[in-house]
Formats: sequence, structure tokens, C-alpha cells
Amino acid sequence: MIEQILLAKTRLEGQANKTPVLTSRTLNKQIGAEVFFKCENFQRIGAFKFRGAYNCITQLSQSEKDNGIIAYSSGNHAQAVALVGKMLNIKTTIIMPNNAPEIKLLATKGYGAEVITFDPKTQIREDISAEIQNKYGYSLIAPFDNEQIIAGQGTAALELCEEIHGLNKLLVPCGGGGLLSGSAIATKSLQPDCEVIGIEPELADDAYQSFYSGNLVSKPNPQTIADGTRTSSLGNITFPLIQKYVDVIETVTENAIIQAVKFHLLRMKILVEPSGALGLAALLSKKIKPVGKIGVIVSGGNIDPKTLIELFKEQS
Repeated sequence: MIEQILLAKTRLEGQANKTPVLTSRTLNKQIGAEVFFKCENFQRIGAFKFRGAYNCITQLSQSEKDNGIIAYSSGNHAQAVALVGKMLNIKTTIIMPNNAPEIKLLATKGYGAEVITFDPKTQIREDISAEIQNKYGYSLIAPFDNEQIIAGQGTAALELCEEIHGLNKLLVPCGGGGLLSGSAIATKSLQPDCEVIGIEPELADDAYQSFYSGNLVSKPNPQTIADGTRTSSLGNITFPLIQKYVDVIETVTENAIIQAVKFHLLRMKILVEPSGALGLAALLSKKIKPVGKIGVIVSGGNIDPKTLIELFKEQS
């Protein structure tokens, strides 16, 4: 699948931002290793999701584009699909939970998509999407369980591995597994000795349970602050890829995630959403042993202002 990631890189040239790789001398001294942050919070729509959405949607047939597209997402994938739909003049419908961060909801609407909200406690987004698809013939742009989505997401790690050589570990946030599986494939192709580690919240540890049990585990509606990881399970495509290419999956506490968001903002001067701070959370909480050169994918920076304020109030 590395060939698909390389093709995705070509498609994304001039469209996606080649995001910066940042370091922190304070962090390096504190943990005794060199850490390189691939900052997808500087990507278009503020998250890595633009990569997969653009790679996937541009490969639809003209008739599929004419019919329109649909997606379901808590926020970043929603924004990405909405933006690409606007760029390509495609009618776009997005299914979003009614508890999605307001900043992500408003941005999705701002890109011109029709947004339909649902109650995640009583409704299933896939069912809502399927009903609308059947009625209007829209093409589904899945948030993670799609090979072209995975290939697009893998270009972030591809860029990091091309820029920073000799990585000993790569830490990647894990929700549905699109970013993790794509990153793992790219990394193992360019730097096969690099240990690829998926990080997810303890409160949303379906990937952790799936990885170590060997069976796909579902954990519906997890109540973690890291809203980008609230997917109920890995996908039928992402799960076997993660089993094949990922070395370790680890979990972090809510407090560790909050401390990582604060470190990113106060010490590194970058705004990172809780899902994007999972890698740093694992390092600061010593869930991952720091060795040599460590790459960290910062998946996004779309944190709701109200959430940020509450985060600082609760953890002051």
C-alpha cells in the first residue's frame, strides 16, 4: 500500500500544506530524548484529515461528484470533506453529533456543507448516513475505513520520515485507525527499524483492547475529552493493517492529555486539540520510554475555546 501513499503525496502537492516539524529543548532535556513533532495543526482545516479527504474525493468519477457526497464525523473529517467539496464544487452533506465542538460545527457549515446533527446516545450515525445515501445516491466519504483515506493520511508520516532520519519511535494518535495505519505503512517502508506506537485515551481504549485480544472490540460513545478519538471501534480495513504494521498501542489518562495540551500551548506556543496531544501525553506521563529520536504526529489543533477555558480552570 506504500505505492498508494506515494501517489497520494503527488496528488496533494500544491493542495495540502507541508506542515512543519517542531522541537522543544525543554522537553528534550526533561525526558532525555529528541522529540520531533509533525504539526498537522498547521494543515488546512487545522488537522491531518484534509490529506485523506482530498486524496479520496478527487478520485471519484465525474458522475459521483455530480451526485454529491456525504460523510459522518465529530469534526475534523467533517471540515475536511466540506472544504474539499467546496474546492471541487460538489454538493456535500455532513452528519455530526450534537455534542461536536462548536468550532468544528461552525467551520463545517462555513465551508458550505449541509450539516445534519444527531444524538449519539440514541442514534447511530452510520444508519442515518445510509438512509440519506439510499435516498439521494450520494457517495460516502468514510472517516477512516477507506484505502484512499488511509493513503492520504499516511503522507504526514511519509513527510516526517523523509525529513528526520533515524527515528527510533513514532507516536501516533488513534481513533478509527486511519492515521495510525497509514503512518505505520509509510514509516515501516522508509524506516523499517522505527517502532510505531498508537496512542489512545484510556476512556476510549477499543483499539488497545482489539490489538491485544486479536478481536475487534467496540466501545460506543466514549466520554473522553479527546473528541477526535470517540469512534466506537477500528475499521474492517484499519484493524488488520494495524495488526500487521503497528508494534505497540498504549493508553493515557484524561489528566495526562490535559497536561499535554497545556505544555503544547504554554511551552511550545502552539494550539493543539486533546486528540492531537496524545503523543506528548504518553511521553510526559512516562507511558513510553524515551529513547533516541522520537517522532510524534500532532493530528490537529481545533480545540473549542470553551473547552480550552474549562481545561485550564479544572487543572489550574
